[in-house]
Amino acid sequence: MMKIYSTLLIMGLGLSSTVFAQDSLEKALQMPATKTRVSATFKSPKLINIQTNETIFKNELDFRVDHRFGDIAGQSGGIKNFFGLDQSTDIRIGFEYGISDDLSVGIARAKGAGPATQLYEGNLKYRLLRQTNDEKIPVSITLFGSTTVSAVKASTDPTSAIAFSDFQDRLVYVVQGVIARKFSPSFSMLIMPSYIHRNFTVFGDQNDLLAISVGGRIKITKRMAFVADYTLPFRDDTKKAYLENLWGNKYYNTLGAGLEFETGGHIFHLNFTNATAIQESQFISDTNTSWTKGQYRWGFSIARRFSFDKKKEKAQ
Repeated sequence: MMKIYSTLLIMGLGLSSTVFAQDSLEKALQMPATKTRVSATFKSPKLINIQTNETIFKNELDFRVDHRFGDIAGQSGGIKNFFGLDQSTDIRIGFEYGISDDLSVGIARAKGAGPATQLYEGNLKYRLLRQTNDEKIPVSITLFGSTTVSAVKASTDPTSAIAFSDFQDRLVYVVQGVIARKFSPSFSMLIMPSYIHRNFTVFGDQNDLLAISVGGRIKITKRMAFVADYTLPFRDDTKKAYLENLWGNKYYNTLGAGLEFETGGHIFHLNFTNATAIQESQFISDTNTSWTKGQYRWGFSIARRFSFDKKKEKAQ
């Protein structure tokens, strides 16, 4: 009889231990994951034509050079211009500095495309919201604002796009909101509404313009990714038709696609786009070149990051 009681006791303890272990495992599985912010949604503050949600970390300086060549094909391209390499539609050199991990300021000088050239830009970028891995915050949101001034000599032709009468006429303002999500370590996307205000335009054009952009990054290898972006401006149809008939040039949406290379401290972009201008203040509102007419071009961007954080340097 004692052997039977002993056997039942051992079986009971074993069953209780098994039930306790199962309860602990279920509780562990039900516990929420530790909340962490998603980082590196994109590898650079810019894709090809548009901004990303990324800002510069505190006490870091980002130096960036963007270049757009001439048309590869079409009437202006081909072998006579070595497929656009003999021409340059726009060049931009810019610096951005991280005031904090979420706020950066920048300055830039661009050649500019179109009548308004010799562009100087000041910009602010603020990370408003960051995606978390527990999905309580599913997206990251970053705000971008810039002011651009053209230093080109004003035209005396009153119908010109640069018939500036005072300094205020030279200013263009851009406000954008980048809504981005990192779906996996290999795939990120963003959508970005934009508002542009131009103090001066040619007769019949609109001072205020809204646009929407989408962009994405697909990682191919550890150091290389495919990137692309597309921007659709919402122009007034009547004013758009008037200007197209007046100047004989149509307005097109911008599409860019290319490869991104990460080489330890450098981010290098090799891309193709139908946009001639680099600045948001120009390529969104004034792209008159089309992919279907061979009016797309080579472009590249080189970015180098410098750190002035002495604590971080010592830690490294």
